[in-house]
Amino acid sequence: MTRMLVSRLLQLPFIVLAVYTVTFLLAWMVPGNPLENPEGRRPPPEIVAAMQKQYHLDDPVAFYFEYLSKASGVAWVMGKSDHPFDLGPSLRQPDWTVNEIIETGAPVSMRLGITAMMIALGIGIFAGVVGGTRPGSLPDVCTQLISIAGISLPSFVIGSALLVLFSVKLRVFPIGGVSGIESLFLPALTLSLPFAAYISRLVRFGMIEQMRSDHARTARAKGLSERQVALRHALKNAFLPVLSYLGPATAVAMTGSFVVEKVFGVPGIGQHFVEAVLAKDITLVMGVVLVYSTLLVLFNLAVDVMYRWVDPRIA
Repeated sequence: MTRMLVSRLLQLPFIVLAVYTVTFLLAWMVPGNPLENPEGRRPPPEIVAAMQKQYHLDDPVAFYFEYLSKASGVAWVMGKSDHPFDLGPSLRQPDWTVNEIIETGAPVSMRLGITAMMIALGIGIFAGVVGGTRPGSLPDVCTQLISIAGISLPSFVIGSALLVLFSVKLRVFPIGGVSGIESLFLPALTLSLPFAAYISRLVRFGMIEQMRSDHARTARAKGLSERQVALRHALKNAFLPVLSYLGPATAVAMTGSFVVEKVFGVPGIGQHFVEAVLAKDITLVMGVVLVYSTLLVLFNLAVDVMYRWVDPRIA
């Protein structure tokens, strides 16, 4: 276990560096100039040139290495930066730094993501157990149809439908924002449905396999009911594929769903990322991607640790 942890932690900076490099190349090739605002006043050409030189927007090599040194903390160790992980200023929001934008949006996205994953686990495990213990039955067919719909329908379609029904027609939930717990329910439900659909399919397939296994037959021979066999013996092993899926799924949910946050007006990381891409705010794009990739690697590491805890036979 210790050797695995050390090995994965040593791999983390190289994985994040690879993601950083690919993101930088893609962001740099996007046409446009973040210092010019086509919808408003444009600064004089000499000011634009000075700002390009200041932020190294005229030199991709210099930008790549300077931003990397500040974001990784090397510049702070060398005394060249006041922040240990300085993600730079936002080029389209001059009054904000990328760190401040992420610190403001991350808690909102994380609350939304945690709520969505809790809903997804509840719906997915229940639907998967119902379908897996009674394959071919009417409840199984219904849960499979709902799962297919949850995976196939885009989030903006589900979110818009829920928004019109519960916020506009029934007026049960607020239309948007994050004014309270009730305002998180609709976006969290919208965000959870694709995850819940995938979890239910994983649990269903696992339950069907486990209910037909030798240890399930042995448990029945000992006098246990079908419900006891399913919950005490089959569900634990059927949950292992779900555990592997939870790592990247939780990272995606907690770092913000771009579409869901845009539809419901949730001021999380996802909405800032969409605006940064449209405006070619390269520093904000790089900062969000670095945070997302780091969380993704850490969540995958946490899942590997939990996997070995649940099933010690796994090397």
